[in-house]
Amino acid sequence: MITLKSEREIEMMKESGEILADVHRHLRSFIKPGITSWDIEMYVRKLIKERGAIAAQMGFDGYKYATCTSINDEICHGFPRKDVLKNGDLVKVDMCVDYKGAMSDSCWAYAVGEVSPEIARLMDVTKKAMYLGIEQAQVGKRIGDIGHAIQTYVEGEGFGVVRDFIGHGIGPTIHEDPAVPHYGEAGKGMRLREGMVITIEPMVNVGTWKMKMDPNGWTAYTRDGKWSCQYEHTLAITKDGPYLLTSQGEEGTY
Repeated sequence: MITLKSEREIEMMKESGEILADVHRHLRSFIKPGITSWDIEMYVRKLIKERGAIAAQMGFDGYKYATCTSINDEICHGFPRKDVLKNGDLVKVDMCVDYKGAMSDSCWAYAVGEVSPEIARLMDVTKKAMYLGIEQAQVGKRIGDIGHAIQTYVEGEGFGVVRDFIGHGIGPTIHEDPAVPHYGEAGKGMRLREGMVITIEPMVNVGTWKMKMDPNGWTAYTRDGKWSCQYEHTLAITKDGPYLLTSQGEEGTY
């Protein structure tokens, strides 16, 4: 079911999103060679709690952690663990915040130390693809316009767009309709309406878009072992255009 949000509800979700973005901004200086993704998990839990919010992923569909920390060839839903991060690694940190019942969801990618030129380019292309999708999030446009903009750009850059995991509506629960694929045909799919709140979260692979699942039932890997990147924002569809809810002064945001 799709729920259209009021201006008041959207502003509450903005407060939630600002908390989430602030946590991500703190991670920029925290993530470095020698720490573990478990250290990231504990740091995120602490920051969210200090801000009077709830780590909404904990307990969602049985998931045990505040973060999904996916490293290198892990596409998404990587478990926090005690393996040490090393220079050149790429870690994607995805989290959801519940602040007074208002939800937000965002994933940022972090270079651990210095990454290779290929991975730096992967990060740049993935972030730009997300913003190209966001540009299409206008009243009267269609879901397919978002996916088409992302897919056309990413594939034109020689990378693959993951098909198995997509964006979604959010609020009052973490996942709700509509589904928001990062591939598709322009002019197709559901028409976007004022008051919709969605995530746009392309996962982009150096090689094939195809994936394989870990026996843990959660973590997805690239099928060919090449690396993957993801960026995600939560945004509202408004009469004035897309309104980012998980941005706090990040370069390139609306």
